[in-house]
Formats: sequence, structure tokens, C-alpha cells
Amino acid sequence: MEEAIRAAVHAAGAKVLEQLLSQVGIGRREQAVRCLCGAAMNSRGIQEKSIATLLGDIRFARSAYQCPRCGKTRYPGDEEVDVVKTRYSPGVRRLVADFGSDAPFKRVSRQLKMAAALDISRKDCERIAEGTGQEVAGWFEAQRDRLRFQEPPPPEVPKTIETLYIEFDGTGVPMVPHELQGHKGKQEDGAAKTREAKIGCVFTQILFNEKGRPIRDPASSSFVGAIETAGQFQWRIYAEAVRRGLFAAKRVVCVTDGAEWIRNIVEIHFKGAIHIIDLYHAREHLLNLCKLLFGRDIRRLNHFKDRWWDKLDEGNIEKIIEEAHAHLPQDEQDAKTARTEIGYFETNKERMRYEEFFNQGLFVGSGVIEAACRTVVAQRMKDSGMEWTVRGANAIAALRCVIQSNRFEEFWEQRTA
Repeated sequence: MEEAIRAAVHAAGAKVLEQLLSQVGIGRREQAVRCLCGAAMNSRGIQEKSIATLLGDIRFARSAYQCPRCGKTRYPGDEEVDVVKTRYSPGVRRLVADFGSDAPFKRVSRQLKMAAALDISRKDCERIAEGTGQEVAGWFEAQRDRLRFQEPPPPEVPKTIETLYIEFDGTGVPMVPHELQGHKGKQEDGAAKTREAKIGCVFTQILFNEKGRPIRDPASSSFVGAIETAGQFQWRIYAEAVRRGLFAAKRVVCVTDGAEWIRNIVEIHFKGAIHIIDLYHAREHLLNLCKLLFGRDIRRLNHFKDRWWDKLDEGNIEKIIEEAHAHLPQDEQDAKTARTEIGYFETNKERMRYEEFFNQGLFVGSGVIEAACRTVVAQRMKDSGMEWTVRGANAIAALRCVIQSNRFEEFWEQRTA
């Protein structure tokens, strides 16, 4: 009974929608319809197409025009109701994009059939979701082009944001073979199975919990990301930081893992920021250093690990470096590897003053961006057997970023306008 009533209501709604659109795109026009080549187009009568809507299929009759110069055909009615070169309505495409950002396309096809009585193939779900994702990516790019050249306000303008955090990292996306050609990987033979998607997150923080630890402001996180070079990504994360209030923040904090490409972006675009190396990455490096210095001597390894972790929490990096140099192994190759690990602490010691950062009430962990790598990329793109093209992965990444940032409604409203 439920399904029968739903079908009847949809059928009635489809008739109403069909009538509402019956006068769109037909009738005499005051000005000539022109082709992209500039020529005035000739009327070729009224042609009908079927449109799949949220209420079911409807018939849409609209005027056709053909260019006498280049022969191209144009349907102004399709442009008015946003169904150019597609049989799916904007409402259907929006729903498919939302579902497709979250689940494999085969499952989306099945869910749409069950939940909305929409019969859309897996391939069409893929085309629609990725097509909408590419529109989102274009929307992001247009904003980025505008924001990257925005000038800071005069110094006398008051700053209204207490603390703005900027975090970014990379995570692998499994790719189809032709997208891996020429890219080095982590396999034993040097081959790659993935390409790195660079993900960024910006959020604010005002409050603290009962222990005095900082709490991220609710719903304040926004995300950006794509498979691209660090040179391209730097403008993506910078523009997002500007949009979120980079120039209005009293404090700007970058929490990262200290990778060279990340450090370069911070130094170029966020010079005045407090740059913190994620405490848990620092501890991992410290454990690796202990393994290199003390090998299988578990007693000494644990002794120095605990001692140096305490020094790390105090931000006393110089003491760690001094003592580590005093325990370099005799083997020259092992000593060289250990010096490289020590070099990580020498390079980043000013970014590891954790006691000072704790006292300032700052986050010292990059858990937000690590979670973002899971929610934006891994949950959707790393299921067993999945392989992506760069174009498809970036389209879905754009969709997931706009939805996770609570901006899908904003995108759709501006797109409609």
C-alpha cells in the first residue's frame, strides 16, 4: 500500500511538474537566438525529450534552433531548466551526487531504486556524481583565483577570530595502471599502486575542556583536497585559510608532520603562524631513533625511550640530540641512518617546544587532519578492488570536501543562481 500510494503521488506530481514546464522554452522570442559562432539561428520547430525527475519521467517540449553557418543545434528551454545534454533533472543529479560521494556507484544505483524509485544505472550514477564533482571543483577554483590575491586589511582593523588552525597532509589513492606510469612507489621494485591526494583542513578554537585542553569549535572544520603537486596545493590551502579568516585571526597555528613539502608551504604562506610538529609523529621518530641506536638491547631502548619522551614533552630537544650523538652505533651505515633521524629533531626543534605549546593552550596533535584523510579519502576511495583515475578521484574528493564542509547547499544555491 505504501509503495502504491507513493507511486500514485509521484505520478500526480509529475503531471503537475510537466504542466508547469509546458510553456518554458517555447513561443516567439523578441530577440534572435544566436549560436556561439555569432550567427542568428533558425527555428526548427518544437521537439520533445523525456526528463527523469524526482517525481518520475516527464515530457518536456521545447523549441529547437539550428545555426545556418556551423549547423549546431541549441535548445534554450534546456538551458532554462538546466538539462543541457542530459535527461536527468537538477534535483536527480543533486541526489545522485550526494549518494555517490558516500558509496560505490553500484550501491547508489540500488539505493536510489529502493528509496526514491529512480532507475539509474551504475554507469550513469558515476557520470552524474563525477560530473557534479567537477562542477564543485570548478566552483572551488573560481573562489581560489579570487582569494589568493586578496590583500590583508589595514593593521587597525580588529581581529575577530581567537585561534585559526591549519593542517594538511597526504594520503594514497589506488589508481588505474595508466595513471601510475612515471610515478615512483613504495613497492619493492619501486612501482607505485597509489597517487598521493593532498588534504587540508581549517578550523577554529575558543573553548577548553575541564582539564584545560583545547576543544575544536563545533562545525568549524572545512576541507580541501586533490591529487596534485605541492605547488598547486599550496594555493588551495592558502585560499581556504583566507576564506576562513586568516587575516582576522589573533593566532594562526599549523600542526603538521614536518614533511619537507608541508614545511615549505607553511614558510611561504603562513610565516607568522605558530608551527607545531605533531607530538605523536615526533614520538614515532624518537622510537625509530632508539631502535637505530640500541638495536636489540630492549632494556636500554626502553630506558632511553621513556627518558627522551619526557624530554620531548618538556620541549628539551637539545638534550635529546646531545645524548643521541653520544650513543651512535659503531657501524658506519647504521650511524649514518641514525644521524638522519637526529637531523629530523635538529631541523624541527623550534616546532617541538611542547611544554610551551601546552601552556599556551594549543593543540599539539594532528588528529584532525588524520581523521580528514580517512573521512575524505579512505572511506570512499579505498574499498577493496577500487582503482581511480585522477579525474574521477578529484571529482569525488571535491564532492566530499564540499559536503563535509557543510557547503553543498551554498554551492547548489550559487550554481542555481
